[in-house]
Amino acid sequence: MNPSVSIIVPCYNEEATIRHLLEAVLAQTYPRALIELIISDGFSTDRTREVIAAFQAEHPDLMLRVVDNSARTIPSGLNQAIREARGEIIVRLDAHSMPIPEYVERCVAAHESGKGENVGGVWEIRAGAETWIAKSISFAAAHPLGVGDAMYRLNAKAGAVDTVPFGSFRRTLIDKIGAFDETLLANEDYEFNARVRQSGGTVWLDPTIRSVYFSRGTLGKLAAQYWRYGFWKFKMLKRYPHTLRWRQALPPLFVLMLFILIVLSLFFVFARDLLVAQLLGYFFVLILAGLKLAIEKNTGLLLPGLPLAISTMHIAWGAGFLWSGISSPFIKHG
Repeated sequence: MNPSVSIIVPCYNEEATIRHLLEAVLAQTYPRALIELIISDGFSTDRTREVIAAFQAEHPDLMLRVVDNSARTIPSGLNQAIREARGEIIVRLDAHSMPIPEYVERCVAAHESGKGENVGGVWEIRAGAETWIAKSISFAAAHPLGVGDAMYRLNAKAGAVDTVPFGSFRRTLIDKIGAFDETLLANEDYEFNARVRQSGGTVWLDPTIRSVYFSRGTLGKLAAQYWRYGFWKFKMLKRYPHTLRWRQALPPLFVLMLFILIVLSLFFVFARDLLVAQLLGYFFVLILAGLKLAIEKNTGLLLPGLPLAISTMHIAWGAGFLWSGISSPFIKHG
């Protein structure tokens, strides 16, 4: 007999994308009678709840519930949804996502065949808006210079990995390792997967499990997102220093070197020369990558757009990481 499935989604002010998710859940090939969708909403101030209510009225056969996420954070929203869930298998999704019709079916099949304790797939990243910079951001979010070796954003092969986007797991896993850490306001999924691996479990990536993910639409929103990622990554690494990967160390080192050279260049000519050389070398590589992609996609605006997006990701992530390390002692004892 097929196991029951609870799809859980943290949500806040997702009026623009929530209907895409709802329609994708409705289109799942897994038996609808065995699926429930729980949206944990942090008291959205836009029309998110109205869109959900209208969809419920149109499709009363879909088991859909909205629960309040009073703490208004992603991990608290996930945990609230898990507490409300009745399914044997939990499938985490995002209000910015659109899973393929076979998504749940393939997650369940992977669990039934014992592939891993937490199973996930890969992203197809699309622009969050119809502007040239939004399209550039979507390419940057899947580019090796932007995400390093994050296989779920690249051309992945099936196998054990450090982490997967969203993920699916049996409810019994929560009893074994605990729920999502609500003290981390980002990187909660990576921390959860660190505990999966520590407990002897496997995090399994299946490239046939695919979803569309809508990236941020502006450089400002991208910078805020990656600052948050970097800030909370430091907090997570304090607990799990062995999980640090080379790609995560580069942005803070780059930003630190920039800061040091900027300060020294006020007093020393050699520092000014090193600063110029570092910036020229850095943007030369990014412009080459932008040129290559612009030719491949026949889109000239990727030439400036890709370097702008990738540099925003690097600098915001690195600065957030460094600020987290600098401010931690003062926040802790303040």
